[in-house]
Amino acid sequence: MTALNLAEAAASYKRPLVMGVINMTPDSFSDGGTYNDLGAGLAQARLLILDGADIIDIGGESTRPGAERVPVLEEISRVVPLIEALKAADWFTASGAKISIDTMNSETAAAAVAAGASIVNDVSGGLADPAMHKVVAATDATYLLSHWRGFSQNMDSLNQYADIAADVVAELSEQVAIAIANGIPRSRIVVDPGLGFAKDLKQNWELVARLDEVEKLGLPVMVGASRKRFLAGVLDAENPVSVDNSRRDLATAVLTALLLQRKLWGIRVHNVQASVDAIKLVEALRLAGNPNPKQS
Repeated sequence: MTALNLAEAAASYKRPLVMGVINMTPDSFSDGGTYNDLGAGLAQARLLILDGADIIDIGGESTRPGAERVPVLEEISRVVPLIEALKAADWFTASGAKISIDTMNSETAAAAVAAGASIVNDVSGGLADPAMHKVVAATDATYLLSHWRGFSQNMDSLNQYADIAADVVAELSEQVAIAIANGIPRSRIVVDPGLGFAKDLKQNWELVARLDEVEKLGLPVMVGASRKRFLAGVLDAENPVSVDNSRRDLATAVLTALLLQRKLWGIRVHNVQASVDAIKLVEALRLAGNPNPKQS
């Protein structure tokens, strides 16, 4: 990349928010059972904040392939105590970080926002629970609306696309329109292309390569590639399940650095430190190409 291109990139660059993941579940694909008690969840949240997280995303139901649904009351009992504890912690308040609830259930979303969450991260984009959009509309929460075609038990069979990027954009656009019709202001909507959901390895990579088409929706874009199968499938095509989290985290950080050429609202990651370090390196390179950037 030439110095001129670096300067142009620096002038248009906006640092994405970093969302750190805490799965309060026994069965999530990469860390199930690791943080599913309040003490461990709080400790992990503090680590993520120290590592540079802007948002803590708390989930109480696994969305890994094949995962079984969790009763709503059980999901609420997993996530709300941690949200309440974070809101009561001086160190969390001082950090300025936000809390996101990762749920497909409107009841859980409502309970989490009441407890202190300000972001609803719905991987189904409103398709799993028809009440979700109206519930979010009644709050001030930001709504993360992902591309999705079905629940974990059958999503791998729903990956038929005529054109992966065009189809994802069209389906996202439809769900955005429904969300707006149900009262969620467009200004509170962030879209996520749903990497790993009803997409095979090749489709995920093609979608990543064509994220500029998702940007054409004119909405902020969140990307969640962290530790997913399509990364492991590149690292070890014969036995992707053998790729451990440390290798997946490195791959996630490399992809984060490459995706900073896009205009991302945020990235969702398990290892915040690795991705924040990648962002810092890219920013250093941008600054070298444009040592006197205009202050925005």
